[in-house]
Amino acid sequence: MVKKLDEFVHDLYMQSPDQPMLWWKGQWWTRKDFNQLVTGYEEKLRDSGFKSGYRIATLLPNCPALLALSVACWKLDGAVVPLNVTDKIESLAKYIGHAEPFAIVAPDIPTKHPIKTDIIPIPVVKAPLDNLVPSFKGIDVTSEDPSTAVMFYTSGTTGFPKAVPLSHSNISSNVFAAIEHFQDLDIEQDIVMNALPNFHALGYSSSGVLAMISGIRQMVLPTFMPPEMALEAMTASGVTFVIAVPAMVSLLVAAAARGAKVPSTLKKLLCGGDRFPVALDVRVQRLLGVSVCEGYGLTECSPVVALNPSPEKRKVGTVGSILPGFDYQVRDENGKTLGPDQEGILWLRGPSITSGYFRDKENTVEKFHDGWFDTGDIVKVDEEQYITVMDRASDLIIVGGFNVYPQEVETVLNSHPKVKESAAVGIAHSVSGQIVKAFVIRGEEDITSRELQSFCKDRLAHYKTPRVIEFVDDFPRNSLGKVLRRKLREW
Repeated sequence: MVKKLDEFVHDLYMQSPDQPMLWWKGQWWTRKDFNQLVTGYEEKLRDSGFKSGYRIATLLPNCPALLALSVACWKLDGAVVPLNVTDKIESLAKYIGHAEPFAIVAPDIPTKHPIKTDIIPIPVVKAPLDNLVPSFKGIDVTSEDPSTAVMFYTSGTTGFPKAVPLSHSNISSNVFAAIEHFQDLDIEQDIVMNALPNFHALGYSSSGVLAMISGIRQMVLPTFMPPEMALEAMTASGVTFVIAVPAMVSLLVAAAARGAKVPSTLKKLLCGGDRFPVALDVRVQRLLGVSVCEGYGLTECSPVVALNPSPEKRKVGTVGSILPGFDYQVRDENGKTLGPDQEGILWLRGPSITSGYFRDKENTVEKFHDGWFDTGDIVKVDEEQYITVMDRASDLIIVGGFNVYPQEVETVLNSHPKVKESAAVGIAHSVSGQIVKAFVIRGEEDITSRELQSFCKDRLAHYKTPRVIEFVDDFPRNSLGKVLRRKLREW
């Protein structure tokens, strides 16, 4: 029988309840402290009518409540759906309508985009970040697969973002494969920083869940900004191990260059979510005193696929070698399998990979074939199974580790009455990896880039808002009139 994630947490609690587990706002919580919060949430959920196969959506920052609520959901054979607390209400309404959650748990503090019950007719319960929610009643929803532990919305390049349900075995197999693969990890001594947003699979699974089910201690930060504050918390908690995206690493380096104190305990830095700029590597070693080990993953893979196993075995410019448990093939556009060091699309198979998208047969059929998953990424894999990511087969834009799909940006721009047509691409940026640039064909001559940026800021998350807008007469197109974003990027 497959061991559920909550059972791993329970086993650790039974072994040593007084062992420090997580650091939160200057204090260490023991496993016993955390388990008391889990038990409280389990009672609240049971009393509210939560049932096996139900989903509960969260709009919480990284905090003990999010972790405890997750474990409580799992104990009742339900799933959690972490959503982006900074997203606009219109986007949230689409995700929530699709996920069909039993209720929404939001922070009991003011947020930039508060939930409007007239737009989202789902019970909203306000939670302290480190304590229990009040009693509430959810709504009856369609029960789905009780083996699902968590569901993430991941941006595609067209249409609606895909919902990725990950099972207990998907996540646990990935966590323990990563622990086995990363040779420098010390479960007894290491303290990992959980600062990547937990509505993202990398932050939720590879920081929060990895620590909870393996016994590694974690330091939980509700926000990484400003980086000077993050460095202070790292020092206070004794963080040894940071999992980050390139934008976070760049901000830590900049803070250290301004004189912020770097914790003497810091020994390991893993970086994923986007390509790591080679030019940043020397500054990291000089200012932070550590080497970066790059990794690579996808939400559909729970999420880690490859990782440089140690600074000594690191191959600069690669995203590391493939984790145990994955089978891989590199195929050309016709499906033919290619050999080592040949460029092609990466296909994967293994226990960490989701079985398909939630309520989305079309995308499932397109991406999953005979047990294999089409990543859509163009790679080279050498004889030692180290992956070099050449490009993305899609037009996905990655801003600070967060996915942005062009169509969402273009839909907003095209809704402006003075815009005839638009196209969005990602362009390189020294801090965030990429930023969104929009090319716009005017519908009326008096429209300005400042007016359009203001329009977008009211309708898109900040990282999705175009930082650069260029007005053009037309776009490069193929014979069918489709805009060639690749040519726009070259522009």
